[in-house]
Amino acid sequence: MINQFRLILAGILLLMMGVSGPEAADFRSALAVGHDGGKGWNLSVTAHDFAAGFPLGARVGLGYSTMDPGNAAEARRIFINDNQGGTIQKHGSVLQFTLDMLYPLTSASEIYLYFGPRYASFTGNYKFIGNNEDFDVTSRLWGIGTGVESDFSISSKFDLVLSAGTNYFFSSVLYGHDTSYSPSGENINPRRDYSYQDADNAVNQPKFELRLIAGISYHLGK
Repeated sequence: MINQFRLILAGILLLMMGVSGPEAADFRSALAVGHDGGKGWNLSVTAHDFAAGFPLGARVGLGYSTMDPGNAAEARRIFINDNQGGTIQKHGSVLQFTLDMLYPLTSASEIYLYFGPRYASFTGNYKFIGNNEDFDVTSRLWGIGTGVESDFSISSKFDLVLSAGTNYFFSSVLYGHDTSYSPSGENINPRRDYSYQDADNAVNQPKFELRLIAGISYHLGK
């Protein structure tokens, strides 16, 4: 699924370049860091004026962030077993693909409203040192996002970009070891009588996420 989404994003970018030609569109690349559900970074390519008379810009992006993956002891009980003990080490990460349309809120096109779909790959890793347990809980989620961003010119080629917004991700199946919990209740090898809600409460997969990032944008030219 991730590879398919990458192909979709690549196809959209090529389509933007081909609609009116790279000499007509204004392309910009950007690298940003900050908070996007967790601490991380974001790479993106934006195109403005890529179709005659079309008022919106388009952007494809790739982001990576890290966060607390949730309650390790509860995750072990719900996905693995009732063992106790061990020194806990845990790590959570999200790889996120984004597609946004950008609407200029000012005539100078320095402030934009953006909105579009998201696809996220979540992994929570839980280790119990001394107890010989090391497992991942994963999910693949679709979502939507919106926000506002502003460009501040640094030079003819570089802009400072500030962005604030939110992402919302829809419930999805949680996988761990040989067990999975589904929002529909179609669970596989559930432990005891645990439900999807129990698993979702234990694991900190993306849901409603705040986005506050800052970065540098480079004008690739027309």
